[in-house]
Amino acid sequence: MKKIMTLVALTLCLATLAPVVSGASKNEKHKTAIVAHRGFWNCEQAGKAKNSIAALVQAQENGFWGSEFDVNMTSDAQLLVFHDSVIDGKSIEKNPASTFDYYRLANGEKIPTLDQYLEQGAKSRTMLVLELKKHSCKEVEDKAVELVIQKLREHNLLKKNRVMFISFSINICREFARLAPGFTVQYLDDDLTPDQVLEQGVNGIDSHHNALTKKNFERLHQARKNAMSVNVWTVNKEEDMKPLIEAGVDQITTDKPLLLRELLAEKELK
Repeated sequence: MKKIMTLVALTLCLATLAPVVSGASKNEKHKTAIVAHRGFWNCEQAGKAKNSIAALVQAQENGFWGSEFDVNMTSDAQLLVFHDSVIDGKSIEKNPASTFDYYRLANGEKIPTLDQYLEQGAKSRTMLVLELKKHSCKEVEDKAVELVIQKLREHNLLKKNRVMFISFSINICREFARLAPGFTVQYLDDDLTPDQVLEQGVNGIDSHHNALTKKNFERLHQARKNAMSVNVWTVNKEEDMKPLIEAGVDQITTDKPLLLRELLAEKELK
């Protein structure tokens, strides 16, 4: 009887420890993806040109998991790959695309259209991390989302393993979630909790690294509880990268992808 009781006690003890051991094992196996911020622009081959075709090519050739880029819509419903909403004092949204024909990126490229960007994007399996910028109102944002979906479909890139969506506009995130169900959609701002983001039908967050590290990963824990994907931007310092790697976030967006690759080593998701 004493032996039986001892075995029962041992079994209960092991059962209690099992989830802990399993969790540790899972954390050890977790890999984090590198997202090149505005492409791998921070190199001579790309001419230091953010959001350029050359920067996308370098992200592809270096085998980074993802390449992030920004999209704005012009008054004549053209989609341009450019970060700022204003160029030389002129609003992209309030001017036709031809207004910006003169503009050149740091490497001499013209501002890419989304069509041109997707044409290059289709040439590798690099994840396209598409940020649609905030626009002036819901109607304009909704139209921009529809056009983005249309362009992805035309280039045969409307696939969950080829593109994901991010935005500072919760309306844009909701629309992507509605029109592309099952795709990864991440909300960029930190004014909503992960619970509130999920209530909007959006399945991921993309937080500034300060919003995680300075709050002891509270947002990360909430997101994990909801089975949401977690990206972190824009992480360029080693001391900021390391705790995020240890925490096991899904993606880290950075201007220094080679440094992040060195730190991740075997933990890099490719």
